[in-house]
Amino acid sequence: MSYRELSMIDVKEVLRRWQAGQSARRIARESGIDRKTVGRYVATAAAIDLPHERELTEGQVHEVAQREQSRPLAETTNERAEIARHKERIAAWLAQKRPLRLRKIHTLLVRDGVQASYWTLRRYAMQELSWSKKPPTILLEDPPAGQEAQIDFGKMGRILDTETRKERVLWALVITLSFSRYMFVWPSFLQTTATICEGLDRAWRFFDAMPKTLLPDNTKAIVNVADPLSPVLVSAFADYAQARGIFVDPARVRSPKDKAKVENQVPYVRESWFDGETFSGLDDAQQSAQAWCRDVAGARVHGTTREVPRVVFEAREKPHMLAPPTEPFDVPLWADAKVHPDHHVQIARALYSVPTRYLYKKVRVRADSLTVKIYLGAELIKMHVRKPPGGRSTDTSDYPVGKGDYALRSVDALVKKAKEKGTHIGTYAERIVGGPLPWTRMRAAYALLRLCETFGDGRVEAVCQSALAFDVVDVARITKMLKAAAKPTAPKALGSRVVQLPLPRFARSHEHFATRDGASKKEGV
Repeated sequence: MSYRELSMIDVKEVLRRWQAGQSARRIARESGIDRKTVGRYVATAAAIDLPHERELTEGQVHEVAQREQSRPLAETTNERAEIARHKERIAAWLAQKRPLRLRKIHTLLVRDGVQASYWTLRRYAMQELSWSKKPPTILLEDPPAGQEAQIDFGKMGRILDTETRKERVLWALVITLSFSRYMFVWPSFLQTTATICEGLDRAWRFFDAMPKTLLPDNTKAIVNVADPLSPVLVSAFADYAQARGIFVDPARVRSPKDKAKVENQVPYVRESWFDGETFSGLDDAQQSAQAWCRDVAGARVHGTTREVPRVVFEAREKPHMLAPPTEPFDVPLWADAKVHPDHHVQIARALYSVPTRYLYKKVRVRADSLTVKIYLGAELIKMHVRKPPGGRSTDTSDYPVGKGDYALRSVDALVKKAKEKGTHIGTYAERIVGGPLPWTRMRAAYALLRLCETFGDGRVEAVCQSALAFDVVDVARITKMLKAAAKPTAPKALGSRVVQLPLPRFARSHEHFATRDGASKKEGV
């Protein structure tokens, strides 16, 4: 017959019946306890002179039980005593960053002459050094209503992707409100920052409210540099948190207990919602998950709180939460770039200009669907309209003075500049760039302007006037004419004034070629 140790309620029942005057035989028969055991407890009660006229206290019952159930400690064996002499060494081996296995410790001890079995060492390590025992835990208090939401990704399985017609792994973004345990599930094929932002916005729309703090894990889509005290968020997700007015407190690396409320729900979501179901595509899975969150997960009695999450959320948590966003979040692209010598940075395969004073500097660029903002430190130095891949946004004011029109290859600006040099120079420039392909003739027009810098505006104006009279449109010919012409005797007196050259020898007006004069016409001759 196995030994039975009486519990506190059993001891109290024996003593209660003893106070009532029952015999040991009757107590044993009616309580089902061995008569000899009853006799020992009754004898102990009588020995310490317990009263019969009043109910015994917990301390008195415990004293009787302690006197009977205490056993003398077993004598220490030689093997255990020998192991105890090496306690510090064993503790140091077990406390290393990479602790030794107990089998290895036993091997080392035997090598040093310790005569003890592995099982003696194992019992000693468990009893004296708490080896292989889970450390004690602390049950944390739930955060206030509306304060916190924990988020995590869980792998569900594989479903059909209607776009590629192939099966892909389906992930579920699970958002659990820490106070009410009300949850939202957003299935997706990706774990990107854009996917998380979209899933969170869908959750706030589902709850019709928004918590004040998010507690995510250290996924690369949210946390750029993991640190238990000062983690660095991904810039795009930091933008999201600022736009929504919420705070982010990531869990520590490899510490699932920091977000245990959502961590425990991932297997539940997989088993209760996904397993055994058939979805026609991602949209179908998302709609199904939303209905399941509302009608199944939100309507059940939660195993920990023993309350219905949706009821608790509506009655006690939602009034303390923030208002949901009214517009979707435009997830930006953040990137580091270097300003190249051509005054441009490249972002998402498009070019954007930067002023000259920032050449060769490293800048930080934020690009959303509409705008591109370029920062140097905390200063916004340039902003552009977002361009598609292969596009280019250039502000001519970013170039040095006088280089903007040249960079843009503006034909109109070139002609305007030529007209400022002289009327005939402007006309000559128009003749040069005229035609279906003006860009192919711009080099000649620029050469014409350089002639003005070399020979002066007045001389070039006179030569252009003569060339136009003969319909000669050739910059090389004008260059030869200017080089061959005699220099003016008083250039200072002439200055930049236009010099009228004599007309060619054989130039005549149209009157010289008339067959009849005006008087003959009047007389009718």
